Amino acid sequence: MDIIKILQEELKIGYQQAEAAVKLIDEGNTIPFIARYRKEATGALDDEVLRNLDERLRYLRNLEEKKEQVISSIREQEKLTPELEAQIRAAMTQVAVEDLYRPYRPKRRTRAMIAKERGLEPLAELILLQMTKEPVEKLAEAYVSEEKGVGDSLEAIAGAKDILAEQISDNARYRTYIRKVTMEQGLIRSGAKDEEAQSVYEMYYNYEEPVKRCVGHRVLALNRGEKEKILTVKVEAPKEEILRYLEKQTIVRENPFTTPILKEVVCDSYDRLIAPAIEREVRSELTEKAEAGAIKVFGKNLEQLLMQPPIAGRVVLGWDPAFRTGCKLAVVDETGKVLETTVIYPTAPQNKVEASKEILKKLIHKYHISLISVGNGTASRESEMIIVELLKEIKEPVQYVIVNEAGASVYSASKLATEEFPSFDVGQRSAASIARRLQDPLAELVKIDPKSIGVGQYQHDMNQKNLSEALQGVVEDCVNKVGVDLNTASASLLEYISGITKAIAKNIVLYREENGAFTDRKQLLKVAKLGPKAYEQCAGFMRISGGKNPLDGTSVHPESYRAAEALLGKLGFSLEDITSRGLKELGRKIHDYKKLAAELNVGDMTLKDIVKELEKPARDPREEMPKPILRTDVLEMKDLTPGMILKGTVRNVIDFGAFVDIGVHQDGLVHISQISDKFIKHPMEAVSVGDIVEVKVLSVDMAKKRIALTMKL
Repeated sequence: MDIIKILQEELKIGYQQAEAAVKLIDEGNTIPFIARYRKEATGALDDEVLRNLDERLRYLRNLEEKKEQVISSIREQEKLTPELEAQIRAAMTQVAVEDLYRPYRPKRRTRAMIAKERGLEPLAELILLQMTKEPVEKLAEAYVSEEKGVGDSLEAIAGAKDILAEQISDNARYRTYIRKVTMEQGLIRSGAKDEEAQSVYEMYYNYEEPVKRCVGHRVLALNRGEKEKILTVKVEAPKEEILRYLEKQTIVRENPFTTPILKEVVCDSYDRLIAPAIEREVRSELTEKAEAGAIKVFGKNLEQLLMQPPIAGRVVLGWDPAFRTGCKLAVVDETGKVLETTVIYPTAPQNKVEASKEILKKLIHKYHISLISVGNGTASRESEMIIVELLKEIKEPVQYVIVNEAGASVYSASKLATEEFPSFDVGQRSAASIARRLQDPLAELVKIDPKSIGVGQYQHDMNQKNLSEALQGVVEDCVNKVGVDLNTASASLLEYISGITKAIAKNIVLYREENGAFTDRKQLLKVAKLGPKAYEQCAGFMRISGGKNPLDGTSVHPESYRAAEALLGKLGFSLEDITSRGLKELGRKIHDYKKLAAELNVGDMTLKDIVKELEKPARDPREEMPKPILRTDVLEMKDLTPGMILKGTVRNVIDFGAFVDIGVHQDGLVHISQISDKFIKHPMEAVSVGDIVEVKVLSVDMAKKRIALTMKL
């Protein structure tokens, strides 16, 4: 199997691109490093394509390994034929390999095995040949043996039928056909264990849909309902068609003595051995596809959330709302340092509104707070009302934002939060996190397990290993796209940098604490456990502001410094110009990139990247993303009327639509049919988490707390 060719065809890339990417991965290079600094080799494959390639590469290599194990096992049994070996080597999936291995796989004692031990295999072969000219009962008399446990001819025939049923079941070609026809023509049905009981699964109490049309979110909903013992779920195959197929394959000629027996054998083989296994496989395949789709959606949502633009240069008041225990506040300065924390009790049952306002006014005046970041959890609505009242009473220009606080409580109780704020309680830590995730969402959210951030669907029902790996990859890509300040980044941010492990990230922070700020990227080589390979992988993503070499403050990789310096010299600039006067016009001075790249001994893609970076050093890709909506007034659900047009922030995107925060504490749903005038297969084709969108209210259901919105204005 030519793995490179398969990758080329599946990913629709060039053969050399696939070959180069595989070679770089095998050499221990990370995906962010290959995507950013090895564009010439891969033909500029982006991180998404490279991650898909890496995933497929692992699957295909595991498949090859599995084939070798299977071939070796069959060879040891002395049953391997050249035809069988060729079939196994040509198989393209693990399922196909398992089908071919089935007849040779060591089994538990089956009815067919017992029948073979009793010497009934020759009788089974006679029945299968369909050549007999006398009743099978008469043939079976020769196999009756008290010693072997065959009491009479009926027992002998039953044993022979068991042997034949297993033979049919073990045929790889039959299974491939049955699996395909079940996927194409089968139905998935569900019912309620108790039809009187109310649950969120009521739409599935009497549900039926073709297997091939059952979309991912419905598959996951059915799985969860079944797991919670509310639903029964069944795949109904086109049984009559399958039996006709099996009979046609098995009964090659009509024989009054053997045909009825073989029809019974076919029916038993399908009902007892094939159907339950195929149903499990079909359900498993549906689940795998649904999980892969859900993981992709979760990853895309997470990427959009992490890449939300930071609100820099402002003192922020983090507000973790609550009722009985009070609202926890944390004042955080422009650098993310916590200046003060306190607790106020403006909500029920204390209702100390005026006393709380006085504390807030003093904090705003003392620290020049210009922004309040309010968590969207319990008591958020009540807190928002008080904030709006307060803003009308003060002269200072203060705005507020409702922040998705998903994961804040997980972080505040974590070991990391305890190390960061040893003297704070969980409420104070949570308030600080809510403030900081507005100042720099990426730096704060990397401290939380991505699964706890809550921008997915059915995340607790899927393969947790696959989910974790995919989300870790998303976080890694985001952190490396943005890059980090080597002298201020936390260990939890540094560990996502290309080539950096948790241990090395801690060692970088330790080196900083013991030796002061880094002034040169080369100092990284003095950090414990950070060798030349890790340095090559990480250096370009680490920035040093105000260091010895201005290039250390850019994403130009140290391996390209000589070329960057030669470029500047050729065009009449110096290194100091990078920070003192800026080089916005650099690109305009280059008339022939190919020629210049050859002179500088670099690839033209690398040269273009160097120029782009020098024109705008350490540019933040998040600047292009929509900024959060800053509010000064409040809207309640009862204020909404159909037809009202509002601006909102997309909070979550799922298979059937998008949830939009329109500032009323209850996110509204834009169903997929209301997202665009054009046909779209998935909401992600039109919207992403963090997008600022204009929506119109379609309907408001106060009792069920549901808001239906449309983007078709």
